[in-house]
Amino acid sequence: MAMILPAACGGAALPSGPLQSGTPTVSIATSPTAPPAATVTPSPTPACSNQSALESWSVRRLALQVIVVPAEMTSLNSVRGEIASGAGGILLFGATAPSNLASELARLASTSPGGIAPVVMSDVEGGDVERAANLLGPMPSARQLAHTMTPAQITAYALKLGRRLRAIGMTMDLAPVMDLDAGFGPSALDPDGTRSFSDDAHIAATDAAAFSAGLAAAGVIAVAKHFPGLHGTGDNTDEGPAQTSSWPALQDHELVPFKVAIAAGEPAIMLSNASVPGLSVLPSSISPQVVAALRDQLGFKGLLLTDSLTAGSLAKIGYTVPRAATAALIAGVDMVIYNGAGSEVAANAGGAVAAIEDAVRSGTLPRAQLIESVSRVLAVKQVDLCGQSPPAAPG
Repeated sequence: MAMILPAACGGAALPSGPLQSGTPTVSIATSPTAPPAATVTPSPTPACSNQSALESWSVRRLALQVIVVPAEMTSLNSVRGEIASGAGGILLFGATAPSNLASELARLASTSPGGIAPVVMSDVEGGDVERAANLLGPMPSARQLAHTMTPAQITAYALKLGRRLRAIGMTMDLAPVMDLDAGFGPSALDPDGTRSFSDDAHIAATDAAAFSAGLAAAGVIAVAKHFPGLHGTGDNTDEGPAQTSSWPALQDHELVPFKVAIAAGEPAIMLSNASVPGLSVLPSSISPQVVAALRDQLGFKGLLLTDSLTAGSLAKIGYTVPRAATAALIAGVDMVIYNGAGSEVAANAGGAVAAIEDAVRSGTLPRAQLIESVSRVLAVKQVDLCGQSPPAAPG
């Protein structure tokens, strides 16, 4: 606010000290000077940012942008309504994909409000986890890559894979797996197995970083997983509650690949659904303590995703998809993922949006925190709301 300066009086200076007797008194006429004109400094216009632009979005619009809806590659129509409403991502399943997958995904994305396309993701790991194999071809497991290729060769391999992913319309790969494992899974008792590069922290860190670098060079978003570990011994989060090693034990071993990835600028990390003894009794995907450790202790600033919220480790302790999605966002996660048949998509997405709206309304999920999560989603999509008119809220 401009300050109005007080009017100043001017004139000749009077002599200091007492007047001598007989000295004529000189009367000096003074005239007030006009006050200076007030200077009004205009307030600077706040710089536009995605976060400031998102202030105009409705809570429903914000909530939809942090939800990833699942779809079989052969049944994309099952999520058409959610994408047209503004869902932030699509999680693709299926070993076989239609030959025109890229054009089908483009057609689906064209219905997104404001032209903000969903991120299209799948867990293209290779080995026992195959996706769109008819289009991408056979892929070695992480364990095979570690045994047969140098880190430079892994980067070159992932670069070629990333280019193929882009060609069929995928923009995010839920890989690499950074868990340490030397077992023969994946199986009910060992969900990692050959999905892991190695049980040697140095090898796993180096090879996983090489894989991420190749995807990045192809313009595909890599997602390191499953922080801070997927399981201990003889348990599987898909089936029910599971635990990692204790938090102190994780520091110098299991966390090494994640620390290396964060230092290298990994854009996204997926949390596991295992709890962490000594840190949190909750599954990591909905644990404020695990998120705080990742953000504050390890310094990760990128996009944070849940593992599937339909996992047995959550369902068997009473968490539905809407409840788990809200708990994850309150904990500080940015994007929520879940599985489900096409017939369940609308109910799960609608329930999650309603639960998020209720959480914001009640104050348990601050609106500013939700905006921060959406900002991270838009950042990985490379969407700049300040370079275009803010998209109108759907509905």
